[in-house]
Amino acid sequence: MTDWKSTTLTLGHSPDPDDAFMFYAMAEGRIDLRGYRFEHILQDIQTLNERAMRGELHITAVSIHALAHLLDRYIPLPSGASMGDGYGPMFVTLDPAAAVLPDDDARREWLRARRIAIPGKMTSAYLAAQIYLGEDFRHIVVPFDRIFEAVSEGTVDVGLIIHEGQLTYARDGFHLVRDLGAWWKSETGLPLPLGGNVVRRDIPAAVRSELSDILRESIRHGLDHRGLAVGHSMAHARGMDIPLADAFIGMYVNDMTLDYGETGREAIRRFLGAASDRGLIPPVGEIEFQD
Repeated sequence: MTDWKSTTLTLGHSPDPDDAFMFYAMAEGRIDLRGYRFEHILQDIQTLNERAMRGELHITAVSIHALAHLLDRYIPLPSGASMGDGYGPMFVTLDPAAAVLPDDDARREWLRARRIAIPGKMTSAYLAAQIYLGEDFRHIVVPFDRIFEAVSEGTVDVGLIIHEGQLTYARDGFHLVRDLGAWWKSETGLPLPLGGNVVRRDIPAAVRSELSDILRESIRHGLDHRGLAVGHSMAHARGMDIPLADAFIGMYVNDMTLDYGETGREAIRRFLGAASDRGLIPPVGEIEFQD
């Protein structure tokens, strides 16, 4: 029988200020880790999705898109959600004409005629784009932090951006075609579920419950000691100043991050249900959370 408190648990999360904020208290020993030891593994979300598909990590952040393919191996934790409540992944371009397209029909027609950089095929951004545009739009996979560069160089016409680019695109001369989080909110009245944390099912339920509590306490500690947690996150802020990083963190770490709540759970059901109805993912059924 595995002694889980003698095992170094692998904890995967992205090298972004919002994830760094969530795991600040754990990384800095600010809360009681209850005898567990963690190895923090910082990788981009597409890589974490791929590693989760192979069951390599004990606990990890994943895209909600990837969750549809992981439920046999992992169980979602109730805390750690990244929800875009009226905002989310964005189609951006250098063509100013795209910014004044009159409605979604026109935007879809314009976007389907162009080459689009996406941040990974297992990301929630790509799944939302498929729901919005249909499965057959022209796309290439580009690392999320090189999408602006790909558009600027003319490799693609449009970038589907995530992370802090949602706050900085206009400063860098890009124009918004469509915010998928805003579109989803207008269609459903719900936030767009983008990411969450999962724990491996082969870990005993009692241990999973303790790990869930530790993660929730880490998020709560960050929210209660915001200045310190934001300061810790600045190592991953990729050129953002403190006010901009704080604004970005506030978008994706909030009360819903402490617990999805019924709104967050319904958002996941609706998002994955819409994707399943279109044949983009397998049916997922009722989703069980580690409560």
